[in-house]
Amino acid sequence: MRILGRLLAVGAGVAAARYALREVRTSPAGPALERTNFRGRTVSLAAGPALAVGASGAAALGAPGVASGAAVLVAGVGAGAVGLYDDVVGARPEQKTAKGFAGHLAALREGRVTAGLVKIVGVGAAGLGAAALLAADPRVAGHRRRQRQGAFGRGVDVLLGAGVVAGTANLINLLDLRPGRALKSGLLLGAPLTGGTHGGLAAGAVGAAAGLLPEDLGEEVMLGDSGANALGAVLGVALAARTGPVGRAGTLAVLAALTAASEKVSFTQVIQRTPGLRELDALGRSSD
Repeated sequence: MRILGRLLAVGAGVAAARYALREVRTSPAGPALERTNFRGRTVSLAAGPALAVGASGAAALGAPGVASGAAVLVAGVGAGAVGLYDDVVGARPEQKTAKGFAGHLAALREGRVTAGLVKIVGVGAAGLGAAALLAADPRVAGHRRRQRQGAFGRGVDVLLGAGVVAGTANLINLLDLRPGRALKSGLLLGAPLTGGTHGGLAAGAVGAAAGLLPEDLGEEVMLGDSGANALGAVLGVALAARTGPVGRAGTLAVLAALTAASEKVSFTQVIQRTPGLRELDALGRSSD
């Protein structure tokens, strides 16, 4: 029965993401979401909100309980919404001068609130809300031990969970530099998480990612911050649900190290120089 449930969550993710993509692309807002990709081709950001809706909804359908279902909706929809805000508002000329976290803080000191800063704060808030909801789920790893902890210990655990959700959202976003790369990364991360009590959360996200992969690889659409952040946030909830404080701290340390490395090293260059990664990254992508 568990396998059937996982397959249903995957199927729901595929169907929901593809339906949402068609609706967004043909809506009156569709033309405003057109952008130029790294190769100079016109693509649509419609995949972003489509993935946010598809992954979050299907993950909630596959959740083992109300609390974890609510957690994944808060994380995915919240991260997707602020990501879409950054995709739209952040494209304005006056917003493009602020780069990276340091650039957004510098703009804030000058009295300007950038779209990127709104996204950072929003993703963090979505992660915090999701982690707080997970704490109420008796099926989450370490729940009984958490109940025996004091308020301080439980608070630290929630903060670690929020860090995992926000950190995973940021990591997938950092990888969204070439067609299909973020979705492939989400599939590689999500597939092993489809087992266990909370595997349905990851299964819904995996289905939504697989459903949009052909259009992404074909350079018809791109995820943007909306889709990449939403996919990462949903998978972050699936990760946090499987781990106690030690596991969350270890996961967060890895995410922080990769984020710090991205400031110094180009992930694209690393992928291009690494056999296996290079071929996987190019798999299915147009070579024109």
